Amino acid sequence: MTLRFSNIELTPDVFAAVMATGVLSIAARSHQYRLLSETLDVLATLALLVLVALVLATAAVKRRIAVWDVADPDVTLRLFSFVAACAVVGSRVAAHVTVAQILGAVALSAWLALVLITARNMWGTAWPALRDRSHGAWELASVATSGLVIMMVLLADYTGHRWWLVIAIPLWVAAMCLYGVMTALILRRAVGERRQRDGFEPDSWILMGALAIATLAGDYIHQLATGWLAGSVRAITQVSWLVATLWIPPLIYFGLHHISRRPAALQFAGVWWAMVFPLGMYSAATYAMALELGVRSLQTVSLVFFWNALAAWLVVVVAGLLHVPRVLLRR
Repeated sequence: MTLRFSNIELTPDVFAAVMATGVLSIAARSHQYRLLSETLDVLATLALLVLVALVLATAAVKRRIAVWDVADPDVTLRLFSFVAACAVVGSRVAAHVTVAQILGAVALSAWLALVLITARNMWGTAWPALRDRSHGAWELASVATSGLVIMMVLLADYTGHRWWLVIAIPLWVAAMCLYGVMTALILRRAVGERRQRDGFEPDSWILMGALAIATLAGDYIHQLATGWLAGSVRAITQVSWLVATLWIPPLIYFGLHHISRRPAALQFAGVWWAMVFPLGMYSAATYAMALELGVRSLQTVSLVFFWNALAAWLVVVVAGLLHVPRVLLRR
């Protein structure tokens, strides 16, 4: 057995680990777990730097500019995890305006490039083909867009440049529209595969997580908006949070059903990060709704989801660390 760097295979949505860790840091801060929040924040930042370095190193080893096939819409849609990761980390350091602006510029540049490339890829693919390949990770386009909105609103607040709302609000609407398109594709595929008693993957939880982060983005907008706009945003966020909540029972049911039929599905895979992120994001969004609506019981709900998300995070981290030696020492 020899240590082989070439054995490392990075998936396009590898940055979901950063997203999950960063959002847990946000939820921990909401519940006044300051030390835990700062620790998770540091881990998310380090993970982002390490993963970027691994991607660059992999590109150097393979002697290719692009590690993945960017002509594939599945690849570019999953790459939105990088945008979301930068946005989540950036929102945690928003008080350090210069650092946040750099991360925001990187995230926005990557978002623009991915939007153009993905639009080109999807335009040239038939709807049935897109439907048959769609899965939860495709919601990352909506997640990343909402993440950008949060960063813009936070920077608008810290710098006093409220004109950022002129860009943030249309982007928030775009995030909702992207969610609608991707959800239509995913549900159509899920209905077809349900007839074969299959069709669930851990990344299906992003169907809930995408609405949760849209709710949080709307809450941030609501805090700076005035007049009729504030009332409209508040109403939309309440609806998006409610729909996100309604997603949870069916996701639990189909997840348990899938695991009961295929116990091997519990083996470690990077896709499990896509389940941790929605749990943490729902905790953060529910806490925001508790404050907005003045319902203290929702803070308890948020806390329960936070600890569930943290437990899931620990399980995935440990499983991932145990999996790394097997990958590196593989013949």
